[in-house]
Amino acid sequence: MGALSTLTKSLSYHCIKSSNTNLHKPLLNLLNLQNFNNATDSQFHHYQGRRTLILDSVSSESVKLRRLSDSDSGIVEVNLNRPGARNAIGTDLLRGLKHTFEAISEDSSANVVLITSSVPKVFCAGADLKERRMMSPPEIHFFVNSLRSTFSFLETLHIPTIAVIEGAALGGGLEMALACDLRICGEDAVLGLPETGLAIIPGAGGTQRLPRLVGSSVAKELIFTGRKIGGRDAMSIGLVNYCVPAGEAQLKALEVAREINQKGPIAIQMAKKAISEGLEIDRASALELEEECYLQTLDSNDRLEGLAAFAEKRKPKYTGT
Repeated sequence: MGALSTLTKSLSYHCIKSSNTNLHKPLLNLLNLQNFNNATDSQFHHYQGRRTLILDSVSSESVKLRRLSDSDSGIVEVNLNRPGARNAIGTDLLRGLKHTFEAISEDSSANVVLITSSVPKVFCAGADLKERRMMSPPEIHFFVNSLRSTFSFLETLHIPTIAVIEGAALGGGLEMALACDLRICGEDAVLGLPETGLAIIPGAGGTQRLPRLVGSSVAKELIFTGRKIGGRDAMSIGLVNYCVPAGEAQLKALEVAREINQKGPIAIQMAKKAISEGLEIDRASALELEEECYLQTLDSNDRLEGLAAFAEKRKPKYTGT
């Protein structure tokens, strides 16, 4: 939460200082960022202290957060539910995403996150262009910055995240999926960043995450043309990890999440940290980071449990300690 708080406060300060403050007040109220920015450190510490209770209290009309059954304890699902707008990202959905990701980051019992949709044939259609037309340029700037920081917060969650894509994942919808660790889609998926057709560019991380995933040349072609591709093509260029028959992406994602959930939670978190942060620094520094992350696993009870389970030929019972 601290990382997102710093980003959000900085963005709101920049926007308010550089433009007419009155233009931002409606959007600030919609995103509920004024109260968020004015909260004291003690309030944040109290909020963090709620730990595992917090997932049970977070909900909004367009974003639902739920735990899976006891047999899948540790797996949580973020469900997009705005059927009237094909899960287009407006202020309410953005607010729901922000609060939901913060809640997950503060829950020590969460091991894997699935981002899904309850709307048939759509993951997320991108920005809410009807709402966007009613915003002034400063308001749009503020909104896109908030969206970018929210997706960056998603990307840096300490646990693995999986985007479950059935149908359309376009614009901001694809950018959200790009911020996840893994992407699994159905064959009928349609993925693309069509922003240049609206005379803008992908502004919530698409120009940076897509080339890191599929390579510079392929990313440029997709962004320059705004071309949409299907699930099989997406898998062939490395945009998604799996492409399965339409309607089966959720089952495949749950299968992968269960495999992850059986592993040592601290080890998974340290592996994610070493990979994600290591890619952004030079090789020598990355190897030092790997050593630091490895050391974090040595003193854990889970490491001892893993060794004991191996010797006793049984499944380990990891606790994340």
